[in-house]
Amino acid sequence: MTDLAPASARLHAATRMDAVTLLVGDLDAQTAFYRDVVTLEVQDAAGDTVTLGRAGRPLVILRHEPALRHAPAGSAGLFHTAILFETQPALAAALYSVAQRAPRTFTGSADHLVSQAFYLTDPEGNGIELYWDRDRTEWSWTHGQVEMDTLYLDPNAFLTEHLTEAAANGATATDAAAIGHVHLSVGDIATARAFYVDALGFDTTAALGSQALFVSAGGYHHHMAMNVWNSRGAGPRMPALGLGRVDLALPDADGLGALTERLRHNGIAVRDDGRTVAFTDPWNNLLHASVV
Repeated sequence: MTDLAPASARLHAATRMDAVTLLVGDLDAQTAFYRDVVTLEVQDAAGDTVTLGRAGRPLVILRHEPALRHAPAGSAGLFHTAILFETQPALAAALYSVAQRAPRTFTGSADHLVSQAFYLTDPEGNGIELYWDRDRTEWSWTHGQVEMDTLYLDPNAFLTEHLTEAAANGATATDAAAIGHVHLSVGDIATARAFYVDALGFDTTAALGSQALFVSAGGYHHHMAMNVWNSRGAGPRMPALGLGRVDLALPDADGLGALTERLRHNGIAVRDDGRTVAFTDPWNNLLHASVV
């Protein structure tokens, strides 16, 4: 199905995305947005950090960094954090919350064949995707790449079809959700492929020439993506508001050990405390990998 590398050079097939950490200037406003608009639950609030998620799983971690400023236009960093809902009624409830509480943050929608997605931007400019996956049996693979598209998806029609009265009244507010994928803005795709596929060990699942790359573990349509649409030629990031960290969850210590060895073999500096392996990509995006 996917464009597979040898098993020794690949991430464990059960690897998934974990929480995304955002560095924010206004912790109260950002917390209110992810709680009241995106419909996540506050799971922990201690000092300068707030953790939000669903059904006990942390999804978005907000860390207050008031001394930082926004990065200049054209910088590398976060394109969007994609939150995956298990059912269409749960996704519809979140979309309804956006429409009711922050309609001006809505930026678009699309049917991607593998999924249905709705896009918005938080008050500090961080992109968000809210989406639901079609069953994997409905995905189509051709020559090792998954078929994805960007087709029109009417948000009002989606709400009419899938928003139940119970969901509109909060019945799905505690349903499980996950970070389905993380999409980054990078300086160039060749460098992204060398890092995320050749060194980190993701499989390539789709590519748009020198414009965008989609990668995953275990045959998912994509766990991460990188594009140059707003950032072609961008160099390493300087400290700024926005993306703080991307977390990867591996299923066992052997998988984490193999990843660590592969990164070191490729000349990538790692910090290993015995539980978590930390490293940065060529644009200074920080990633943590741990066993969950």
